[in-house]
Amino acid sequence: MKRASLISVVAMAGISAIALAGCTSGDGGGDAGATRACVILPDAASSPRWETLDRKYLQEGLEAAGFEVDIQNAQGDTNKYATIADQQLTQGCGVMLLVDHQGAAVAVAEKASGEGIPVIAYDRPIEGADYYVSFDNFQVGALEGQSIVDGLEAAGKDPATAVVVYMGGDPADGNAAMFRDGAVSVMEAAGITPAAEPPGIWDGDKSATNFEQALTSLGGVVDAVWAANDTNAAGVITILDKNGLTVPVSGQDASIAGLQNVLLGKQTATVYKPVKLEADAAVETAVALLKGETPEADQELEDGTPYIAVTPVLVGPEQVKDVVDAGDADVAELCTGDVAAKCEEYGIS
Repeated sequence: MKRASLISVVAMAGISAIALAGCTSGDGGGDAGATRACVILPDAASSPRWETLDRKYLQEGLEAAGFEVDIQNAQGDTNKYATIADQQLTQGCGVMLLVDHQGAAVAVAEKASGEGIPVIAYDRPIEGADYYVSFDNFQVGALEGQSIVDGLEAAGKDPATAVVVYMGGDPADGNAAMFRDGAVSVMEAAGITPAAEPPGIWDGDKSATNFEQALTSLGGVVDAVWAANDTNAAGVITILDKNGLTVPVSGQDASIAGLQNVLLGKQTATVYKPVKLEADAAVETAVALLKGETPEADQELEDGTPYIAVTPVLVGPEQVKDVVDAGDADVAELCTGDVAAKCEEYGIS
């Protein structure tokens, strides 16, 4: 996507949020819980976005719309997830916005529904949720797969004979299968089959270990790595560096580490999911539910859950500046060490 197009999309999201805030009274009526949005984030390890971006945008959007907000993080603990939910439900919620963690949100959604509280599955699908708000996850995977195909062709490798390792996400995360399906749809069409595919995980250190074992089993030969996100990609890249290898590697989230690896040429691209767009869509959905309205959805999951899908963007070195300009990456944090020269090369300041 061209820079002007990306900026216009983000700008439109901002206009939408302002308009939403201006037309919402937030008086809610009834008990105090009817005007409270309860949010549970999953952790801070699978991606830095939950605390650095999602919390901020959800808090600002819901408060601007005139509602109380309770956002808590389960810190990767399913028991803590359940405890937070019980506390929030006791205090009262007009809507629950949940990011699942290893299935913990399923029981919470069931309990909330039993109390007549609508549930929004945010970013990750949840069985029993009333709405699902996320990026188009199949398209996220398709963009990753295309970056691998393009990277192989740029390196003069035939995708049909290339040695490609698949490093997927945690199968307990409902999005992981969608990412893989999207990536495979593109890679298989180009003739790619996985030479190795370790168990999926959202963990950089474990991905490094799993990839090193896979690389050893392949005799140290690899032509590309489909990595489901930037955290997994970073683990893979540590092993590639250790072995003096540079091959196409995919990723998503446009994390600082991911963007740095893209600029350094160690990661072919990252799929940028402008979190503000997703958060704004979730805020709009939550506000509609808090006001007793029916949100509009453009897709459905296989189980019939209404799915509000947001479009992702592929980011290579030339598009990193767009992420910075959109406010989702800090120059001082990004342009350090060896990356500083690359920032200057690509006009990032």
